[in-house]
Amino acid sequence: MSTTDVPTRPLGSTGMDITRLGFGSWAVSGSGWRFGWGATDDAESIAAIRNAVASGVNWIDTAAVYGLGHSEELVGKAIADLPEAGWPYIFTKVGLVWDPDNPSAAPRRIMKPASVRRELEDSLRRLGIDRIDLYQVHYPDTGESLEYAGGGFGAVSPNATPLEEYWQVMADLKAEGKVRAIGLSNHTPDLLEAAEQIAHVDAIQPPFSAINRSAAAEIAWARAHDTGVIVYSPLQSGLLTGAFSAERVANLPADDWRAAHDDFTTGLTANLQLADALRPIAERHGRTLAEVAIAWALAWPGVTGAIVGARKPEQVGGWIGAGAVRLTPADLEEVAAAITATGAGTGAARP
Repeated sequence: MSTTDVPTRPLGSTGMDITRLGFGSWAVSGSGWRFGWGATDDAESIAAIRNAVASGVNWIDTAAVYGLGHSEELVGKAIADLPEAGWPYIFTKVGLVWDPDNPSAAPRRIMKPASVRRELEDSLRRLGIDRIDLYQVHYPDTGESLEYAGGGFGAVSPNATPLEEYWQVMADLKAEGKVRAIGLSNHTPDLLEAAEQIAHVDAIQPPFSAINRSAAAEIAWARAHDTGVIVYSPLQSGLLTGAFSAERVANLPADDWRAAHDDFTTGLTANLQLADALRPIAERHGRTLAEVAIAWALAWPGVTGAIVGARKPEQVGGWIGAGAVRLTPADLEEVAAAITATGAGTGAARP
């Protein structure tokens, strides 16, 4: 598949035109840390990244915390043999700090200036590059641990770094040329507005799918401020691929974070019912269920692109065509009706 088959959109005012699909490297990060996806094969992971790029994807999203640095190392290896002119844009994130002596502990949300600068240099080294195209704050700083598996995000410590302080550091890094653009992930509209008063928010990265629709307000804010939007988990960690069943979930390995998450436990029945409801739409369009689920997220006004993962190179073919899918108003109404009928997830049912 050529790059012309993967449409592009301007990422806000950054000057970067990105494909509507980006490769997400959380799932290839391996096991041995709190939010791993189970064991992975590094050679297959690298092949998956390279296949996505060869198929036309022009950006990769990663984070320092994924695999406790391992994901960034894999991305670095995947692009190392490519001619620099053909490198995809590299987007990574900062602010989740782990304890190397206790890798299974939940990482802490820390955005102290010295910590941010240290993380940046470590990411550049692991990735093998001299500038990051989009550097994003992973979560608001609370100074406490990230407890994602149960659906919560921890309390706020009195030692937390204020947004005004950490966003200024991010702006400084951009001014110094260390990064090309800066963004905020998992930040609410009030925090986005506060950040905008200090320096322009080039991009945001919220979770967004037909199951998790809670970021509609953040996307609307971004659209009004010429801010790019790249959404993560448009397939809700695999639930909207059509490949899951209650039996498969029951057999997830203990080191796969999904086994304990609400989406795969208390919300599983409704989520699987919603996935099944997308099948007729996929059949009408001659597309995979995954492509239709991603296309739904891309159809939301203001969304620039979606992050999609793959742990094996052949999995890329299951979603690479999503950017070219055009859902009709009738399709969107059918999805909205299914959301209402199943009670899956939270948030507005239609754009």
